[in-house]
Amino acid sequence: MVLRIAIVVVLVIGSVELSAQGRRGPRADRYFDTFGLSADEWCREAERNNRFARSCDVREETLNGIASLDVDSGGNGGIRVRGTSGSTTRVRFRVVGNARDDRDASEIVQNVRVTTDGGRIRVTGPRSRNDDWWNVEVEIEAPRDLPMTLTTSNGGISLEGTAGRARFDTQNGGVALRDVSGDVRGRTVNGGVSIALGGTQWQGAGLDVETTNGGVRMELPANYNAELHTETHNGGIDIDFPVTVRGRLSDMRRRIDTTIGSGGAPLRVRTVNGGVSIASR
Repeated sequence: MVLRIAIVVVLVIGSVELSAQGRRGPRADRYFDTFGLSADEWCREAERNNRFARSCDVREETLNGIASLDVDSGGNGGIRVRGTSGSTTRVRFRVVGNARDDRDASEIVQNVRVTTDGGRIRVTGPRSRNDDWWNVEVEIEAPRDLPMTLTTSNGGISLEGTAGRARFDTQNGGVALRDVSGDVRGRTVNGGVSIALGGTQWQGAGLDVETTNGGVRMELPANYNAELHTETHNGGIDIDFPVTVRGRLSDMRRRIDTTIGSGGAPLRVRTVNGGVSIASR
Protein backbone atom coordinates (compact mmCIF):
# COMPACT_ATOMS: atom_id res chain seq x y z
CA MET A 1 0.00 0.00 0.00
CA VAL A 2 1.26 3.45 -0.92
CA LEU A 3 0.66 6.13 1.70
CA ARG A 4 -0.02 9.58 0.27
CA ILE A 5 0.38 12.47 2.68
CA ALA A 6 -0.93 15.97 1.99
CA ILE A 7 1.44 18.61 3.30
CA VAL A 8 1.78 22.36 3.31
CA VAL A 9 5.06 23.72 2.03
CA VAL A 10 6.33 27.28 1.97
CA LEU A 11 8.38 27.81 -1.17
CA VAL A 12 10.89 30.63 -0.76
CA ILE A 13 12.44 30.37 -4.17
CA GLY A 14 14.16 33.70 -4.86
CA SER A 15 16.84 32.91 -7.42
CA VAL A 16 16.32 29.16 -7.07
CA GLU A 17 14.13 27.86 -9.88
CA LEU A 18 11.91 24.81 -10.21
CA SER A 19 12.64 24.69 -13.92
CA ALA A 20 14.76 26.83 -16.21
CA GLN A 21 12.17 26.35 -18.99
CA GLY A 22 9.90 28.90 -17.35
CA ARG A 23 12.35 31.76 -17.94
CA ARG A 24 12.37 31.53 -21.72
CA GLY A 25 9.17 33.43 -22.40
CA PRO A 26 9.38 36.99 -23.75
CA ARG A 27 8.39 39.99 -21.68
CA ALA A 28 4.89 41.29 -22.37
CA ASP A 29 6.07 44.87 -22.97
CA ARG A 30 7.74 44.11 -26.29
CA TYR A 31 4.41 43.22 -27.95
CA PHE A 32 3.14 46.80 -27.59
CA ASP A 33 6.13 48.77 -28.81
CA THR A 34 4.79 49.25 -32.35
CA PHE A 35 1.16 50.07 -31.52
CA GLY A 36 -0.05 53.25 -33.23
CA LEU A 37 2.58 53.55 -35.94
CA SER A 38 1.86 55.88 -38.83
CA ALA A 39 0.52 54.24 -41.98
CA ASP A 40 3.90 54.51 -43.72
CA GLU A 41 5.79 53.08 -40.75
CA TRP A 42 3.30 50.27 -40.32
CA CYS A 43 3.63 49.29 -43.97
CA ARG A 44 7.42 49.46 -43.80
CA GLU A 45 7.29 47.08 -40.86
CA ALA A 46 5.43 44.58 -43.07
CA GLU A 47 8.20 44.68 -45.69
CA ARG A 48 10.81 43.08 -43.47
CA ASN A 49 12.24 39.74 -44.55
CA ASN A 50 10.00 39.36 -47.59
CA ARG A 51 11.39 38.26 -50.95
CA PHE A 52 8.12 38.73 -52.89
CA ALA A 53 6.47 41.80 -54.30
CA ARG A 54 4.23 43.41 -51.72
CA SER A 55 1.40 45.91 -51.64
CA CYS A 56 0.17 47.52 -48.42
CA ASP A 57 -2.90 49.59 -47.61
CA VAL A 58 -3.87 50.98 -44.18
CA ARG A 59 -7.58 51.56 -43.67
CA GLU A 60 -9.27 53.19 -40.70
CA GLU A 61 -12.81 53.38 -39.36
CA THR A 62 -14.47 54.95 -36.34
CA LEU A 63 -17.30 52.99 -34.72
CA ASN A 64 -19.77 54.89 -32.56
CA GLY A 65 -22.42 53.50 -30.24
CA ILE A 66 -21.49 49.82 -30.48
CA ALA A 67 -22.33 47.49 -27.58
CA SER A 68 -19.52 44.97 -28.20
CA LEU A 69 -16.76 43.91 -30.58
CA ASP A 70 -16.64 40.61 -32.46
CA VAL A 71 -13.48 40.48 -34.56
CA ASP A 72 -12.31 37.81 -37.00
CA SER A 73 -9.18 38.71 -38.96
CA GLY A 74 -9.98 36.30 -41.78
CA GLY A 75 -7.41 33.70 -40.80
CA ASN A 76 -4.07 35.43 -41.35
CA GLY A 77 -3.18 38.39 -39.19
CA GLY A 78 -2.93 39.43 -35.57
CA ILE A 79 -5.33 41.47 -33.45
CA ARG A 80 -4.20 44.12 -30.97
CA VAL A 81 -6.52 46.02 -28.64
CA ARG A 82 -5.76 48.98 -26.39
CA GLY A 83 -8.36 50.11 -23.85
CA THR A 84 -9.05 53.85 -23.56
CA SER A 85 -11.12 56.17 -21.37
CA GLY A 86 -13.14 57.44 -24.34
CA SER A 87 -16.47 56.25 -25.73
CA THR A 88 -15.45 55.80 -29.36
CA THR A 89 -13.89 52.73 -30.98
CA ARG A 90 -11.20 53.34 -33.59
CA VAL A 91 -10.14 50.45 -35.82
CA ARG A 92 -7.18 50.31 -38.19
CA PHE A 93 -6.49 47.56 -40.72
CA ARG A 94 -3.15 46.89 -42.39
CA VAL A 95 -3.98 44.96 -45.54
CA VAL A 96 -0.97 43.33 -47.18
CA GLY A 97 -0.86 41.42 -50.46
CA ASN A 98 2.08 39.28 -51.54
CA ALA A 99 2.73 38.06 -55.07
CA ARG A 100 5.40 37.54 -57.72
CA ASP A 101 4.96 41.03 -59.17
CA ASP A 102 3.67 44.42 -58.00
CA ARG A 103 0.53 44.39 -60.14
CA ASP A 104 -0.71 41.10 -58.72
CA ALA A 105 0.11 42.17 -55.16
CA SER A 106 -1.88 45.39 -55.62
CA GLU A 107 -4.83 43.48 -57.10
CA ILE A 108 -4.89 41.15 -54.10
CA VAL A 109 -5.11 44.10 -51.70
CA GLN A 110 -7.94 45.67 -53.74
CA ASN A 111 -9.94 42.44 -53.43
CA VAL A 112 -9.70 42.21 -49.64
CA ARG A 113 -12.98 43.34 -48.06
CA VAL A 114 -13.49 44.53 -44.49
CA THR A 115 -16.93 44.97 -42.89
CA THR A 116 -17.58 46.52 -39.47
CA ASP A 117 -21.38 46.45 -39.12
CA GLY A 118 -22.44 47.00 -35.51
CA GLY A 119 -18.99 46.10 -34.19
CA ARG A 120 -19.00 42.74 -35.99
CA ILE A 121 -15.73 42.93 -37.91
CA ARG A 122 -15.12 40.44 -40.69
CA VAL A 123 -12.34 40.20 -43.28
CA THR A 124 -12.63 38.29 -46.55
CA GLY A 125 -10.33 38.07 -49.56
CA PRO A 126 -9.30 36.04 -52.59
CA ARG A 127 -8.15 32.48 -52.21
CA SER A 128 -4.42 32.16 -51.69
CA ARG A 129 -2.57 30.19 -54.36
CA ASN A 130 1.09 29.34 -54.83
CA ASP A 131 3.01 32.50 -53.90
CA ASP A 132 -0.03 34.82 -53.87
CA TRP A 133 -1.50 35.48 -50.43
CA TRP A 134 -2.76 38.22 -48.11
CA ASN A 135 -3.06 39.06 -44.44
CA VAL A 136 -4.74 41.72 -42.35
CA GLU A 137 -3.42 43.05 -39.06
CA VAL A 138 -6.13 44.64 -36.91
CA GLU A 139 -5.37 47.39 -34.39
CA ILE A 140 -8.14 48.68 -32.12
CA GLU A 141 -8.53 51.47 -29.59
CA ALA A 142 -11.77 50.90 -27.67
CA PRO A 143 -13.48 51.84 -24.38
CA ARG A 144 -11.71 49.77 -21.75
CA ASP A 145 -14.87 48.00 -20.56
CA LEU A 146 -16.24 47.15 -24.03
CA PRO A 147 -17.00 43.39 -24.30
CA MET A 148 -15.03 41.70 -27.06
CA THR A 149 -14.49 38.41 -28.87
CA LEU A 150 -11.29 38.08 -30.93
CA THR A 151 -10.55 35.26 -33.38
CA THR A 152 -7.72 34.52 -35.78
CA SER A 153 -5.91 31.44 -37.06
CA ASN A 154 -2.40 32.62 -37.89
CA GLY A 155 -1.54 35.64 -35.81
CA GLY A 156 -1.03 36.85 -32.28
CA ILE A 157 -3.55 38.48 -29.93
CA SER A 158 -2.67 41.35 -27.60
CA LEU A 159 -4.74 43.22 -25.01
CA GLU A 160 -3.60 46.30 -23.11
CA GLY A 161 -5.58 48.29 -20.55
CA THR A 162 -8.91 46.51 -21.09
CA ALA A 163 -11.30 45.90 -18.19
CA GLY A 164 -14.37 44.19 -19.62
CA ARG A 165 -15.39 40.73 -20.79
CA ALA A 166 -12.84 39.41 -23.30
CA ARG A 167 -12.76 36.08 -25.14
CA PHE A 168 -10.03 35.22 -27.63
CA ASP A 169 -8.79 32.30 -29.69
CA THR A 170 -5.88 31.76 -32.07
CA GLN A 171 -4.30 28.64 -33.51
CA ASN A 172 -0.81 29.86 -34.39
CA GLY A 173 0.30 32.94 -32.54
CA GLY A 174 1.39 34.31 -29.21
CA VAL A 175 -0.80 36.00 -26.61
CA ALA A 176 0.24 39.16 -24.76
CA LEU A 177 -1.75 40.80 -21.96
CA ARG A 178 -0.68 43.97 -20.17
CA ASP A 179 -2.50 45.79 -17.36
CA VAL A 180 -5.80 44.06 -18.08
CA SER A 181 -8.69 43.16 -15.77
CA GLY A 182 -12.34 42.12 -15.98
CA ASP A 183 -13.38 38.66 -17.17
CA VAL A 184 -10.63 37.47 -19.53
CA ARG A 185 -10.51 33.97 -21.04
CA GLY A 186 -8.66 32.68 -24.08
CA ARG A 187 -6.34 30.20 -25.66
CA THR A 188 -3.70 29.60 -28.28
CA VAL A 189 -2.56 26.26 -29.66
CA ASN A 190 0.94 27.12 -30.91
CA GLY A 191 2.35 30.16 -29.17
CA GLY A 192 3.64 31.55 -25.92
CA VAL A 193 1.67 33.55 -23.38
CA SER A 194 3.07 36.72 -21.81
CA ILE A 195 1.19 38.57 -19.04
CA ALA A 196 2.15 41.71 -17.10
CA LEU A 197 -0.27 43.02 -14.48
CA GLY A 198 -0.30 46.23 -12.47
CA GLY A 199 -2.00 47.55 -9.37
CA THR A 200 -2.49 45.48 -6.23
CA GLN A 201 -5.24 43.08 -7.35
CA TRP A 202 -7.36 41.96 -10.27
CA GLN A 203 -10.62 43.87 -10.74
CA GLY A 204 -13.33 41.56 -12.06
CA ALA A 205 -14.16 37.88 -12.43
CA GLY A 206 -10.62 36.74 -13.16
CA LEU A 207 -8.17 35.45 -15.76
CA ASP A 208 -8.10 32.06 -17.49
CA VAL A 209 -5.52 31.62 -20.28
CA GLU A 210 -3.98 28.50 -21.79
CA THR A 211 -1.63 27.35 -24.52
CA THR A 212 -0.92 23.88 -25.87
CA ASN A 213 2.58 24.42 -27.25
CA GLY A 214 4.37 27.33 -25.67
CA GLY A 215 5.70 28.76 -22.45
CA VAL A 216 3.88 31.08 -20.05
CA ARG A 217 5.47 34.13 -18.43
CA MET A 218 3.53 36.17 -15.88
CA GLU A 219 4.82 39.33 -14.19
CA LEU A 220 3.13 40.60 -11.01
CA PRO A 221 3.83 43.52 -8.66
CA ALA A 222 5.46 42.48 -5.39
CA ASN A 223 2.36 43.48 -3.39
CA TYR A 224 -0.21 41.77 -5.63
CA ASN A 225 -3.22 39.89 -4.15
CA ALA A 226 -4.81 36.94 -5.98
CA GLU A 227 -5.58 33.24 -6.06
CA LEU A 228 -2.95 31.86 -8.43
CA HIS A 229 -3.37 28.56 -10.29
CA THR A 230 -0.58 27.41 -12.62
CA GLU A 231 -0.18 24.11 -14.45
CA THR A 232 2.07 22.43 -17.03
CA HIS A 233 2.15 18.84 -18.28
CA ASN A 234 5.54 18.82 -19.99
CA GLY A 235 7.63 21.55 -18.45
CA GLY A 236 8.43 23.12 -15.12
CA ILE A 237 7.27 25.96 -12.90
CA ASP A 238 9.51 28.82 -11.81
CA ILE A 239 8.40 31.37 -9.18
CA ASP A 240 10.83 34.03 -8.03
CA PHE A 241 9.03 35.20 -4.86
CA PRO A 242 7.80 33.39 -1.72
CA VAL A 243 4.50 31.50 -1.95
CA THR A 244 2.70 28.90 0.16
CA VAL A 245 1.38 25.80 -1.60
CA ARG A 246 -0.57 22.77 -0.47
CA GLY A 247 -0.09 19.28 -1.92
CA ARG A 248 2.39 16.47 -2.61
CA LEU A 249 5.98 17.44 -3.34
CA SER A 250 5.92 15.31 -6.50
CA ASP A 251 3.09 17.45 -7.92
CA MET A 252 4.66 20.84 -7.36
CA ARG A 253 6.83 20.74 -10.48
CA ARG A 254 3.65 20.50 -12.59
CA ARG A 255 0.94 22.40 -10.69
CA ILE A 256 0.79 25.07 -8.02
CA ASP A 257 -2.35 26.50 -6.41
CA THR A 258 -1.59 29.29 -3.97
CA THR A 259 -2.88 32.46 -2.37
CA ILE A 260 -0.78 35.53 -3.10
CA GLY A 261 -0.94 38.25 -0.49
CA SER A 262 -4.46 38.44 0.93
CA GLY A 263 -6.00 36.59 -2.01
CA GLY A 264 -8.52 37.81 -4.55
CA ALA A 265 -9.78 36.91 -8.01
CA PRO A 266 -8.53 33.65 -9.59
CA LEU A 267 -5.66 33.89 -12.07
CA ARG A 268 -5.33 30.64 -14.06
CA VAL A 269 -2.51 30.03 -16.53
CA ARG A 270 -1.86 26.64 -18.14
CA THR A 271 0.32 25.04 -20.77
CA VAL A 272 0.68 21.47 -22.00
CA ASN A 273 4.14 21.67 -23.56
CA GLY A 274 6.17 24.45 -22.01
CA GLY A 275 7.34 26.00 -18.77
CA VAL A 276 5.58 28.51 -16.51
CA SER A 277 7.45 31.48 -15.05
CA ILE A 278 5.97 33.82 -12.42
CA ALA A 279 8.17 36.85 -11.79
CA SER A 280 8.05 40.16 -9.94
CA ARG A 281 7.37 43.14 -12.16
